[in-house]
Amino acid sequence: MTLRERVEQALDTLRPYLETDGGNVSIEEITSDNIVRLRLLGACASCSMSIMTFKAGLEQAVKKAVPEIVAVEAINITDMDDPNATTPNQL
Repeated sequence: MTLRERVEQALDTLRPYLETDGGNVSIEEITSDNIVRLRLLGACASCSMSIMTFKAGLEQAVKKAVPEIVAVEAINITDMDDPNATTPNQL
């Protein structure tokens, strides 16, 4: 199984929870030095809780399942203070 397939598998464990709130995540790239860059999709892209979802969920799941990954980055996290940010119950 490739590195990308293993990262996808780790993300698949969390996708049902993201989809419940109208969101998802995709792998933007895996760099040659084993850094995963993720893009938050749908409701996750504008959610004020996206930083928590990313840090406590996605980052931890990937690093636990694929120990050779040295870092996980989100390329489009919404700041909790962003006036356009939404919360899951606003969907």
